Amino acid sequence: MPEPSPPHPTVNIRVATRSDAEAMRTVYNNEVENFTTTLDMVPRSLTDQQTWIAARSGAFAAIVAEVDDHVSANDGLVVGFASLSPFKDRPAYSPTVESSIYVARSHTGHGIGRKLMDRLITDARDSGFHSMIARVETSSEASIALHRACGFELVGIEKEVGRKFRRWLDVATLQLML
Repeated sequence: MPEPSPPHPTVNIRVATRSDAEAMRTVYNNEVENFTTTLDMVPRSLTDQQTWIAARSGAFAAIVAEVDDHVSANDGLVVGFASLSPFKDRPAYSPTVESSIYVARSHTGHGIGRKLMDRLITDARDSGFHSMIARVETSSEASIALHRACGFELVGIEKEVGRKFRRWLDVATLQLML
């Protein structure tokens, strides 16, 4: 008789606090240093991450995904984070926000990105925003699929707008009308 599969961890989505900075930084810096998920090329220091969290509030507060697997020492482990940001500086763009989501590679494929996205969409709607934009490097098929599953539509491809790891990168722009 096959062994039962381990239970999926319980995922709690909550507003990020200063104490989450190290876990968030670890997730983000892995993407900066090893992947094209972000076109950022400079890892964040702990102070940078703490400052980033402190600068976010209200509709723009960062949120984290915290897992509790009831089996190991993973209770309260932050494995992902997300945020909304102003889309552009000019006042006419204020009804539109841009989303960002990062999930630890060790925890992808468990619906954590979807939980973070669902919360971002709810927060954006509750805050009265009209439109949500996501900019995703085109080789990130899982991220594009997540956005499409959440109702985002592809509205354009920016060709060779970034360069990382000695290659040109295209960025897909996806939009959700709230």
